[in-house]
Amino acid sequence: MKVKDLLFLTSTFIVLSSCSKSENEDVYIPIIESYTNVEATFGSSVNLNSLANYANQAIPGYITKDNTAGNPITNKGATLGRVLFYDKNLSSNNTISCASCHKQADAFSDISVTSTGVNGATGRHSMRLINTRFAVERKFFWDERAATLEIQTTQPIQNHAEMGFSGTNGDQSITDLTVKLGAIGYYKKLFKFVYGDEQVTEVRIQTALAQFIRSIQSFDSKYDIGRTLAASDAQPFTNFTAQENQGKNLFLTPPVFDATGNRTSGGFGCAGCHAAPEFDIDPNTRNNGIIGNISGIGIDITNTRAPSLRDIVKIDGTTNGPMMHTGVFTSLQTVIGHYGNINIATGNTNLDTRLMPNGFGQQLNVTATEVNATIAFIKTLSGTNVYVDSKWSSPF
Repeated sequence: MKVKDLLFLTSTFIVLSSCSKSENEDVYIPIIESYTNVEATFGSSVNLNSLANYANQAIPGYITKDNTAGNPITNKGATLGRVLFYDKNLSSNNTISCASCHKQADAFSDISVTSTGVNGATGRHSMRLINTRFAVERKFFWDERAATLEIQTTQPIQNHAEMGFSGTNGDQSITDLTVKLGAIGYYKKLFKFVYGDEQVTEVRIQTALAQFIRSIQSFDSKYDIGRTLAASDAQPFTNFTAQENQGKNLFLTPPVFDATGNRTSGGFGCAGCHAAPEFDIDPNTRNNGIIGNISGIGIDITNTRAPSLRDIVKIDGTTNGPMMHTGVFTSLQTVIGHYGNINIATGNTNLDTRLMPNGFGQQLNVTATEVNATIAFIKTLSGTNVYVDSKWSSPF
């Protein structure tokens, strides 16, 4: 007797893929393949019949930058990306996920100076992943070694210290990871749901992760409310305090320097590298004076990337982890203090020219009132939804 019907168990679909003939010519034994039911694995957090809105989120009209070319966000792709982002199966010992170093509660950053991977600490502070879609700079990592977000997504996976599929030092390779994920029931269904078949490849992992990461956006800040009501950033925002408007002017207005690099008038000129309204990093920015030190190499002057300044602090004013690629600063006061007094270190041949007017390290001669006003403005760039929206939370 041949088995023809699909058998359904509590949380597993059983698919009869083929039959083999037994020694008894009249009996056929089915060879079955088990597919974990996505809904049973994730509960209501992943509903393939009612996907979360990733593709058509509201974007303010004054936001003009968009780097999704070639990989537009889809609800299906971002849903798969969300699962991949939070899945510890992407690490060699099933203990680390992307979310281990990019936590929603910390604006998808890490409060530690360096994060913990499967084989020790990561080499740099984890960069915030807020509004990565809305930036002119398309390269990733602090030193811009990844040409696109897609390429970036699987490099931590292939790092020996971080997620352990390096293919070196006794590690398995990225190919081993694709085989591993391909054997997991919910990925069989999700990859087929997104791509039309169950095949797991590095490119498909990159595509889905990049869609999810680009979907993480923050436009519900006090700044956004004010900008919506104003014709331009240069106008006073009616919802701002006098201090916040002063800080905005200091942030936006270029400084005027004398012949030896001392500020004599104007503002701080932060927007020269972090332009409003996206507050992303200028792709032409060079080293910012934080040079650190790499064992066996010396000073590190190649780090020129930075995340958006949006949500650098939580709504209560506490920081989302230490700042700069080295995690050397823990307060906005110290950050402003650094830019207020730039010392040109010996050997730093890559210092941004905007920080050394007339060949001298800039001296902004900041006052406490100016510092407090600038901090007050930077705090207006923080929203609330990005920390709590379930579509960016763990589905597990």
